Amino acid sequence: MGIFKIEGGIPLKGEITPQGAKNEALQILCAVLLTPEKVTINNIPDIIDINKLITLLGNLGVKIQKIGSGSYTFQADEVNVQYLETEAFKKEGGSLRGSIMIVGPLLARFGRGYIPKPGGDKIGRRRLDTHFEGFINLGAKFRYNREDHFYGVEATDGLTGTDMLLDEASVTGTANIVMAAVLAKGRTTIYNAACEPYLQQLCKMLNSMGANITGVGSNLLTIEGVDSLGGCEHRILPDMIEIGSWIGLAAMTRSEITIKDVSWENLGVIPNTFRKLGITLEKRGDDIFIPAHLDGYEVKTDIDGSILTIADAPWPGFTPDLLSIVLVVATQARGDILIHQKMFESRLFFVDKLIDMGAKIMLCDPHRAVVMGHDFKSQLKATTMSSPDIRAGISLLIAALSAKGTSTIQNIEQIDRGYERIDERLRAIGANIIRA
Repeated sequence: MGIFKIEGGIPLKGEITPQGAKNEALQILCAVLLTPEKVTINNIPDIIDINKLITLLGNLGVKIQKIGSGSYTFQADEVNVQYLETEAFKKEGGSLRGSIMIVGPLLARFGRGYIPKPGGDKIGRRRLDTHFEGFINLGAKFRYNREDHFYGVEATDGLTGTDMLLDEASVTGTANIVMAAVLAKGRTTIYNAACEPYLQQLCKMLNSMGANITGVGSNLLTIEGVDSLGGCEHRILPDMIEIGSWIGLAAMTRSEITIKDVSWENLGVIPNTFRKLGITLEKRGDDIFIPAHLDGYEVKTDIDGSILTIADAPWPGFTPDLLSIVLVVATQARGDILIHQKMFESRLFFVDKLIDMGAKIMLCDPHRAVVMGHDFKSQLKATTMSSPDIRAGISLLIAALSAKGTSTIQNIEQIDRGYERIDERLRAIGANIIRA
C-alpha cells in the first residue's frame, strides 16, 4: 500500500490543468461496445478506475490502440461475449463500479449482458434497480444468482422501445438505459432522466455515431431506435470534480492558482457554491483564477440571516462528489455552515479524521454535519490518516496541505482511482508531497 507524506502550511502558486472527466469516461468507454467500427476517444484520464475499464474491454476482445497521451482507438468487431461467464470476469468486473455500464451496450448489440455486483467507494448503498428495471421495460429478462452476486439480462429477440419513468434520476442508470435503447426497435422515452453534462456528452457521441436522441440536456429523452451505429471521434470534458478540488485547495492553502481550460459552461452551480463560502473566483477566458485569500474567506448567510446550508442534488443541483471538498474548506472559513449529504449515508464518516486535526465539526447524523470555521486563527494539525474513498481522500489531502507539520495519508490507491498523477501535479505548483 502506498502512502503520501505531506509537509503542510506551504502556499502554492501556478497553473494546473484538470484531467479528463472520470465519470464521463466510464460511460463513453462502455459505448464503444455498440459498434464494430473504430471509435477514437481523446482526453481520457490516466487513473486506476479508467485503466481497469480499458483492461476489461481488452479482455472482452475489443482492439485497443494508444495513439497519444490520453488518446485511444477502440474497435469492438470481435467481442467475446463468452468471457462474461468466466471466473476471471467475475473477479475483474466486481472490482470496478463503472463496469455496470457495459451491460446496456452488450444487451443492445448481443442480446445479453452479465455483471458481478460492482465494487467502488464504500460510501453507502448504491442501488442498481434503476438500471435493471429499465432493461426489463425494454423487454429483457432479468436473473440474479444470490450465491455469486451475479446479475444477468437477456433479450434473445431484441429490445423494444417503450415509455418509462425512472424511479430516480440516476446518472449511470440513465446512461445504461440510453445505450440499450439506441438499438431497440421503435421509440423509447425516458422521463426523470439524469441530465448531467457527462450524460449530455454521451448522447452527443451516440448521435454522432448515428443514434437518434432528442431532449438532450433535459429530463425527458426521446430515442428512436436504429439498426446499427458507426464509428466516431469524441473528446472528454475536463473533470468538474477535480476543478472543484483545486478551488478548495487554493482557498485552504491561501494560494494563488489558475485552473486552465475548465469549460465554464459545463460547471453549473459549482463556482457560485464556492462563492457562498466567501471564495473569490475570477473568470479569465475559459480559466478560473483564484487569488491568495490572505484575509481568509467569510461564509454568506441566507437572506434571513440563518446558517448557510449546502446540500447535494441531481444536476443542475450541486454534485455530491464535491460536498467533501466544501466540508474541509469550511473548517477554515469565517462563520458556520451545515453540510447535508442526502444521497449517500456513509460519505461523512471521514470527519473524525478532520476532528483529530483540530477541526470543529459536529456530526449530527449520517447525512448532516455542522462545521464551525476557524478563520485561520487555529491551524489544523498534522496527523496520520487513511483515505476511505476517492473524494474523502482528496479532502484529507487538502487538509494535510494546509496543516502545520508533516502528515501521512495511507491507502492512497483510493485517491489514485480518481486523480491522475496528483503528487506530480501538486509538486509542480510548489507542494511538498512525497509518494512512498
